[in-house]
Amino acid sequence: MTALCAVGLFAVSAQVSSARAEGSGAYVVAAADCYSIGQQVADQHGGTLARASESSQGGQSVCVIVVLVPGKDGQRPRRVEVVVPAS
Repeated sequence: MTALCAVGLFAVSAQVSSARAEGSGAYVVAAADCYSIGQQVADQHGGTLARASESSQGGQSVCVIVVLVPGKDGQRPRRVEVVVPAS
């Protein structure tokens, strides 16, 4: 009985692993697109890209970009969050 349960758990974990591998390709491509968009946004704001992630808002895919813009006169950097359509 224990051996049968172990085999069943192994089969389920193998299916989950393959599903992650198959689905991860699209996620990696979207993340790469958001990263490149984030780099452009950071350049426009004169800051450093802190985070670029894909999200869904209103049924559309968007990139949520967080940029750290240097503060003036030794102040802390400002955090700027920009939401851009993922295209």
